[in-house]
Amino acid sequence: MTTSSPLHVAVLGGGILGASTAAHLARAGASVTLVTAGALADGASGRSIAWLNSSGDRSSAYHYLRLIALDRYRTWSARHPESSSYLRFDGALKWGSADESFAQTFAFERAGGYDAIWLDRDDVAAIAPDVDPDAVADEGAIFNPGEGWVNLPDLIAALVDEAVANGARLIEHAGDARVDVQDGAAVGVVLGDGTRIAADRVVLATGGSVPAHLAALDVVVPDATPTAFVLITEPADVEVRTVLNTPRVAVRPMPDGRLVLDADWAEKSIVVGDDGAITVPDASVEGLLEEASKVLAGNPKLTAQRVAAGLKPIPGDGEPVVGRVPSIDGLYTLFTHSGATLGLILGELLAEEIATDTPSPVLAPFTLDRFSGEQQRDEVGTGAWAPVR
Repeated sequence: MTTSSPLHVAVLGGGILGASTAAHLARAGASVTLVTAGALADGASGRSIAWLNSSGDRSSAYHYLRLIALDRYRTWSARHPESSSYLRFDGALKWGSADESFAQTFAFERAGGYDAIWLDRDDVAAIAPDVDPDAVADEGAIFNPGEGWVNLPDLIAALVDEAVANGARLIEHAGDARVDVQDGAAVGVVLGDGTRIAADRVVLATGGSVPAHLAALDVVVPDATPTAFVLITEPADVEVRTVLNTPRVAVRPMPDGRLVLDADWAEKSIVVGDDGAITVPDASVEGLLEEASKVLAGNPKLTAQRVAAGLKPIPGDGEPVVGRVPSIDGLYTLFTHSGATLGLILGELLAEEIATDTPSPVLAPFTLDRFSGEQQRDEVGTGAWAPVR
């Protein structure tokens, strides 16, 4: 950026998407204010399974976006050797239940050139010694060597440190902050105490709260966001390196030997009260611990340390919503599932789009205005919104 007065951008949201956008904007020379309602990473980014992947059947545009997202993580790893404690590419293993087959998934991944290896049960121990082979499906499993995991709070801290070193301002514990819109244009943000911060551009990246923030501005985004939780264990007695996606539990290691667990069936057991209070049944906690023990070598006894529950951001059609909000000048948004995988690349591409005032061709399929056409297709019965896990 070459102007004598740098563009001032306010970024609302202290998760991976907000932190990445702020860091990339500051790197590009923008004046950045990063605002978060509470502490950094205290939302969805702090309770993510954070599996880095482009596994399974996806649209070509979304698959490409995820592939370059993985590339950016490898670049980050090469430039930040210290990240080896919180960013790993030790592969991921997945298998189906007794009544489903992953053969078609494997064929799809291989046909697209995605790195996938089929493992018979007898081969599992040699590739993933942290897995109990007896837990693997009779047909075998898919091992994706290029996949991995990231501990998002550590990455967010590193990104924000970089942003601040490049002149960004961080405002934590801002309360119920919102976009300040005057005469159809975003002119800054309003903090929970009423303080106004002026800005030339505003980025809304508040995770599962994005649809509500936009609705307050008369902007509708299709939303499939559920209430979800992850279970974080005490340090396990077995060293786990592989990300596991199994019929009854997903398992991801943490830097200090703890494990992060989740599962669709457990998510569905959550009770949300009339006052919004979230209750996770004890049976679901114990069930996750038992299921995780079954898939790990030696079947170690696992103990829960804490449960982290809240909104899990998922757009209505399962794919990211990124870029300009067409009806409000100067406002941009980021709303997506798989924020862990996409965090670095979406922050980079959106920051470039804002700094250069040039739309990103890579992000073109994921803009908010796509939904007007999607709605028309649904009305004639040729399309449907369905969340993608």
